[in-house]
Amino acid sequence: MAKVYKGYAGPDDYIGRVEKNGRVYGQRFGPDDYLGRVERNGRIYAQEPGPDRYLGRVERDGEIFRHVPGGPDLEVGHVNENGKIYLRRPGPASDDLIGRVEGESPRLAGGAAFFLLLGGGDD
Repeated sequence: MAKVYKGYAGPDDYIGRVEKNGRVYGQRFGPDDYLGRVERNGRIYAQEPGPDRYLGRVERDGEIFRHVPGGPDLEVGHVNENGKIYLRRPGPASDDLIGRVEGESPRLAGGAAFFLLLGGGDD
């Protein structure tokens, strides 16, 4: 299991977890919310009624891509080997640290957390 924290200026806030089987849960009072899953190949899906919606993927090197129907996927962030999750900024600006993952498979968990828990890649 990997725990996910949202980055703040002060102490980071625990917001959810990614289980060993790839299922992603958002933390809340009472039972946690099942939000979606990440597969071993890096593909990330949001849970919806009917078929789950494909959001994008995380590569083995930690680069995160949002799925663009009918076009090339868009690079929107990355996860480093220490589990820090960054939102990609265009141009010379440095990428924004938006969260971190602690635990197993930080790159897979970080990619799932980027889309499902941290809201990364939203326009």
